[in-house]
Amino acid sequence: MKTAYELAMERLSKAAPATKLTSAQKKQLAELDSTYAAKIAGREIALKDEIGKLAAAGDFEKVETLQQQWVNERKKLQAGLEEKKEQVRQGKR
Repeated sequence: MKTAYELAMERLSKAAPATKLTSAQKKQLAELDSTYAAKIAGREIALKDEIGKLAAAGDFEKVETLQQQWVNERKKLQAGLEEKKEQVRQGKR
């Protein structure tokens, strides 16, 4: 008897077989992760500094606006990262 997990893994491997990555692709993926982590951290530091100044000044509307801006920017950067990683996986980069 196979467990539910084993059956699910079999169905998954039939639907989308795992692809082997070359060492060059792995290196590119690691570089992308590193680059985007730095971009995200840099932008977060800049915005948190601005948010801190605005909060100290009591301008909470602008604080909320900047926080929402940060959420949107982070999502955009993460989507860009995933898109580039998929290009590497497909061998298009």
